[in-house]
Amino acid sequence: MSGTEAIDSAVAVPAAGSSDSAAQAPTVPSYLEKAYWWAYVHPNAVRTFERDWLVNLILFGNYATLRDAAVADLGDPVRGRTLQVACVYGNLTRRVIGKLDRDAQLDVVDILPIQLANLALKLPKDPRVALLQSDSTALACPDASYDQVLLFFLLHEQPEAVRRATLAEAMRVVRPGGRIVIVDYHPPAKYNPLWYLMRAVFATLEPFAIDLWRHEVVEYLPAAPASVEKRSYFGGLYQKLVLVR
Repeated sequence: MSGTEAIDSAVAVPAAGSSDSAAQAPTVPSYLEKAYWWAYVHPNAVRTFERDWLVNLILFGNYATLRDAAVADLGDPVRGRTLQVACVYGNLTRRVIGKLDRDAQLDVVDILPIQLANLALKLPKDPRVALLQSDSTALACPDASYDQVLLFFLLHEQPEAVRRATLAEAMRVVRPGGRIVIVDYHPPAKYNPLWYLMRAVFATLEPFAIDLWRHEVVEYLPAAPASVEKRSYFGGLYQKLVLVR
């Protein structure tokens, strides 16, 4: 099955806001191809990492806890329009769909067609769900067009300038009073036995992740949100933020 066929099977649109997706499809950033070809870009990456048990292992058994915490903050049921920025290995998106209200809408954007195709294969056909090829730093949607935005383990994969632009776009497209739910890495307590291991992992495989140990996520925002709710997990190694615009 080709990537286009896979995307179509989930009632998805190849490029956000475009009538000619081939001409206007966003370019894959060079940092992504250079730093994360092994995890997201190469077909072998998808075949390797699209396993729930492996995703859970990478997160030291915390995948379900972090997934469920993020989904819970979207509401039960999930109402209005929700934007998920970047596809995610595992069953996060299926869990969100399972909570969607009858009239709700979920849009998932990713810059990589291979990731959109992979996600499409995992999802049932649902008119409330669309998969869109779009750059997280230049979302093709109007201001204040979503009730909530979800960023699940995305920011640590982005260089600082890209991270800032992604958060600025999330703030732009969420309505006043809407939520941005973020799950990502966080500086662990010094007693955490994984402190040295994760520094080594970041140095080898995650070149931008150490930023989230050195700075709070809110430092990358273009403006202060109306409120910030923060919770850490697993000895501080992970964090969940709920920002209200």
